[in-house]
Amino acid sequence: MTLYLDSADFNSWDELMPLGIFKGITTNPILAAKAGLDYKKINWADMVKRASDHGAFEFYAQVYGSSDTYIDWAGELYEIGKKNGIETIIKIPLVETAIQQVASIKSLGGRILMTACYDAKQMLIAKSLKADFIAPYFGRMNEAGIDALHHLSLMAEMNKNSPHKCEVLVASIRDVEQMIILSKLGHNKFTISPSVAKELIDQKNTIQAYNEFENSVLKS
Repeated sequence: MTLYLDSADFNSWDELMPLGIFKGITTNPILAAKAGLDYKKINWADMVKRASDHGAFEFYAQVYGSSDTYIDWAGELYEIGKKNGIETIIKIPLVETAIQQVASIKSLGGRILMTACYDAKQMLIAKSLKADFIAPYFGRMNEAGIDALHHLSLMAEMNKNSPHKCEVLVASIRDVEQMIILSKLGHNKFTISPSVAKELIDQKNTIQAYNEFENSVLKS
């Protein structure tokens, strides 16, 4: 199981990264806005260093703006990662103008993730591009009336016996139960919000048992 923290909020990084359960951090313009950041003005060197200092091995950030700026931005982010001892991975939306830039970005030698996936057919695009990852938006798919579980089942099957595996990094998870159901299908990579992360580690009966253990020690 590989988990990523889906947040641009440094307070959440401070609170949750020390748990040691996250391999890395993922972010995008919407998450940055929620954290009060202007995506265009983010100091990526600072953000990537912070992620590395918090123990992240991978940091995912998304291209933005005019597609003809993608390759320069991606190149800078890859270099920032190398300087900070952390792998930076470029997120590219599954839309035509962005897809056209994939070959140029891949020529830089770093890994890429195709994002904002809503349909299993988009796995065919990601595989054709030899993308390293694809991120289906599980919660958003359900909320849009799409049978997300069906599409994720198909995506899991599409990687079986394939010469090129495009790893599925499931995003837009709404609760831990969704993670459990998807893991039964074979999905083992999830990026989750701070609220879902807290739900994952919060089990009232376990907490009660822990308190009983501690109280027994105090009484002895």
